[in-house]
Amino acid sequence: MNAADALVAGPTRQAELLAAGTLTSRQLTEAALAAIEGANPTINATVAVFADEALAAADAADARRAAGESGPFLGIPIAVKDDLDIAGKLTGKGSNAISTIADQDSDLVAALKAAGAVIVAKASLPELAIFGFTESDSLGITRNPHNNAHTPGGSSGGSAALVAAGVVGIATASDGAGSIRIPASSCGLVGFKPTHHTMPSSGGWHDLSTQGSVAARVADSALFLDTFGTFPSSLVAASAKDPEPLKIGLSYSAAAATKALPLDPRVRSVLEAAADTFRAAGHTVTEVKIPYNTDSKSLTVRYLAGIRDAADDTDNPSKLEKRTKGIARLGRPFGKKAVDWAIRKGEEWGGGVHDRLGVDVLLTPVMSGPAVPVENWKGKGPLRTVLAMNSFYPYTAQWNHAGIPAVSMPAGKTAEEGLPLAIQLIARRGDDARLMSLAGQYERASV
Repeated sequence: MNAADALVAGPTRQAELLAAGTLTSRQLTEAALAAIEGANPTINATVAVFADEALAAADAADARRAAGESGPFLGIPIAVKDDLDIAGKLTGKGSNAISTIADQDSDLVAALKAAGAVIVAKASLPELAIFGFTESDSLGITRNPHNNAHTPGGSSGGSAALVAAGVVGIATASDGAGSIRIPASSCGLVGFKPTHHTMPSSGGWHDLSTQGSVAARVADSALFLDTFGTFPSSLVAASAKDPEPLKIGLSYSAAAATKALPLDPRVRSVLEAAADTFRAAGHTVTEVKIPYNTDSKSLTVRYLAGIRDAADDTDNPSKLEKRTKGIARLGRPFGKKAVDWAIRKGEEWGGGVHDRLGVDVLLTPVMSGPAVPVENWKGKGPLRTVLAMNSFYPYTAQWNHAGIPAVSMPAGKTAEEGLPLAIQLIARRGDDARLMSLAGQYERASV
């Protein structure tokens, strides 16, 4: 297998090739840098490329391996979403309002470096990671590798576009309202949002946000979480074995501050097919109605207050995009008392929703349809943008509010546009291993 093919094969396979001496980290890194040069003029998914630093890190990883060291990410090229600090680099978060150079690595970046991962680039995101599309005044439009006329989703759109384009096998991603799962769904990837408080560099937007990754395979997602997170048992081991028979609740119900868009028949079709797949595997699947709107007000408080705080934390808030300023203003009324109440409500809701429905895992859409065209919401004001996104993405944010694990799984493509389709699986808090097992089982059944 050559280095370019190994990039697409993902970090689990790359680690095997490195351990066998079939490839070196320098070869993989050179291939990643060449792939960026080839793909980025079209997809516009990088903020910065670190060619010299990456090659030096690759050589260091090769030397560590030659000295007898091993590790799952030693010498593996990776892209980092531009919401994580890298010492000496700007963490722009898709904004012209930030100018301060980071003086130290974020905890997750420090862990990546310690593990010998090779950071080749920073990946694009919308301003302050707010939007479900990756477009900004600072960075322009990031495009979906499957169809350049469409968005890769957001806010981890640059990360997903780079992986889907075969530039890297994995990239960091963060999720405060769907920002791992929406890009994964849009780009045909696995996007696993773990139980909150399990990953370093997490907790933004009043603990709505957690770090994770986007990758092409379940095992690669599990490898990343096992290596850098804290879980009671191995997620890699879980990904390779089928779970016990489960009670799965299939839900088409949606949560939105405005009326949700009708579910695209193609999304409904892949959900029905997934339900049949799970039944064939021995699980019980019944249709349920998720009580999303029970705590919609408290979710809104956390989301808007989080954006307000992120806007206030920039170096020059006057340089924020007009739409971002408007959304931040919507969060002005919410003080500490309201936020603390909202956090409690989310924990209470998430702690009992599966039991109330009598299921182990929920099966839902990720989005109302395949990825929207680029500039789909261009020119909309702050409130109209939030409501429009809620209408199209009404299936993800409540699970951030709950703090529980959820994963977007690829489920084919549309015949017309060649755009990926996906399903979402949601488990109880702390049930990451069971969710990873079910995701692995679905992936194997879908090959």
